[in-house]
Amino acid sequence: MAVLIGSLGSVGMWSVVVALPAVQQEFAASRGTASLAFTLVMLGFGSGGVLTGKITDRYGIVTAIGLGIGILGLGYIGAGMASSIWQFILVHFLIGLSSSATFGPLMAEASHWFSRYRGLAVAIAASGNYIGGTIWPPLVNWGMQTYGWRSTHIAVGIFTAVAMTLALVVLRMLVGAGTQRDHVNAPPPRVNLRLSTNTLTAILALASIACCVAMSMPQVHIVAYCGDLGYGVARGAEMLSLMLGFGIISRIGSGFLADRIGGIATLLIGSIAQGTALLFYLFFDSLTSLYLISAMFGLFQGGIVPSYAIIVREAMPASEAATRVGIVIFASVFGMSFGGWISGVIFDATGSYAAAFLNGVAWNLVNVTIMVSLLIRARGRSANMGAGLPA
Repeated sequence: MAVLIGSLGSVGMWSVVVALPAVQQEFAASRGTASLAFTLVMLGFGSGGVLTGKITDRYGIVTAIGLGIGILGLGYIGAGMASSIWQFILVHFLIGLSSSATFGPLMAEASHWFSRYRGLAVAIAASGNYIGGTIWPPLVNWGMQTYGWRSTHIAVGIFTAVAMTLALVVLRMLVGAGTQRDHVNAPPPRVNLRLSTNTLTAILALASIACCVAMSMPQVHIVAYCGDLGYGVARGAEMLSLMLGFGIISRIGSGFLADRIGGIATLLIGSIAQGTALLFYLFFDSLTSLYLISAMFGLFQGGIVPSYAIIVREAMPASEAATRVGIVIFASVFGMSFGGWISGVIFDATGSYAAAFLNGVAWNLVNVTIMVSLLIRARGRSANMGAGLPA
């Protein structure tokens, strides 16, 4: 049910990219202006992760997703009825905010339902976002080509509201009448890092920014990079899809791994592998090698973000896990946004993506350093800590 809800709710992250050309043309807007819709989605998704996380910790995941369903449906209907480009742009903040309820808070809540297979449960819950990225773009494109972008947005709003409501009813039946709300039945933290929850949250947020600045370089610029190399943007789009597809495999695999070696070690392995793939982009640029490296990059990076949720749950009380995960997800969104922008700035300054890839490697090393430090602190200090961490 978590995967289904996550796949439906993630439409807000992917539809805007498909709709931009048609919306830009209808409103006679510049590409930069139209692209602000994506920026607002990301801002809504990042800030919404913190807000819906607090709602989840206070009232439960069913309430958080229920609010998200209403806002998502209204947001898409509002986008389809927009009379100006600025109405279309602003309503995407609400779309991003509502989509956030089906990612970070859902991962955190899934971590409370399992003890032995916690890592796998969190990874499966997080996979809905990438599954949505595989399914929604072609569906939205088909709808736009057949019925137009306005009718498609309205249809998406109605369909997701109905389908997610039905899924939420089933989830409510599975969760029970408020038994998870106070987190009494959730397993306690089992790793003692000798850090306050606020300090650990800040450290994880910094690590998340660093790894996502590195992660954004291929994800944001691979299409343009292929165009510059003369392979065409269509090839770059295929490589991006390849990253997302292998990212699903990575997320599930990281869950299995985290159940055996812990979230910190799993994230460290993923970060080292991601940095290695970035280095490969520097030395190989043939069409075949770029396909292979892109698949490798997706296989390496897909499990990184869910690992943060696993670390939070391993080291922090259940009663505040969704809020803490939301803060870290917000940091990751900032890292992706900043990384995509700074890579473009570096390209403009140097006329090449080589320095941008090196910038990604440098940020990736910051993440590796942080994870090594946390792993050293955690080694030999695993313990059942209950909820008595300092604030």
